[in-house]
Amino acid sequence: MHSGIPLPDKVRHAAPKRQAEYLAGRLCAREALQALIGTPLVPDMAESRAPLWPSGTVGSITHSGDLAAALVAPATCYQGIGLDAERQLEPVRAERLAPQILTPDELRRMATLPASQQAHFVTVVFSLKESLFKALFPLVGVRFYFQDAQLADWNPDAQRATLRLNRALGERWPAGSLLSGQYAQLGRYVLSLVTIPG
Repeated sequence: MHSGIPLPDKVRHAAPKRQAEYLAGRLCAREALQALIGTPLVPDMAESRAPLWPSGTVGSITHSGDLAAALVAPATCYQGIGLDAERQLEPVRAERLAPQILTPDELRRMATLPASQQAHFVTVVFSLKESLFKALFPLVGVRFYFQDAQLADWNPDAQRATLRLNRALGERWPAGSLLSGQYAQLGRYVLSLVTIPG
């Protein structure tokens, strides 16, 4: 137990870095729940490793490097929330990861950008897809991957994007479903958010 936060077995036996990330994320979640419901609860961990939010709430936790954050909301307002932070990819790494993260259409879109903007594009899409997974997975219980969604629309000036599912995720989320996201640069991190209204 650290700062009043118990470590699940999956985390207790992990590397110190993983333990620190878990604790930082849960501290943020505890503070967010205190602000929302007046009780400093700490979400448990599901078998899938997703946070288990208290009844009547939804939320998301992210941690990357020295950044941790959590966001919670009433379940009457949102079905799902996905929050993600990714450290800005270096150009060489972004080029190596792009074929795994980006769909063929997204790769073509990236190729139209100046070389100086391509790593940022890959980082943004990576983060948005992570946020999409965090928002949808608790609702559908189906794992999906980077190629299963893509940018349908991207407005870098407004830092907003629309993502389209390339595969069905149950009856409520057929292929072609559109979900909105937003993102911001926070120092050396891209922070993204996907919300699913209630």
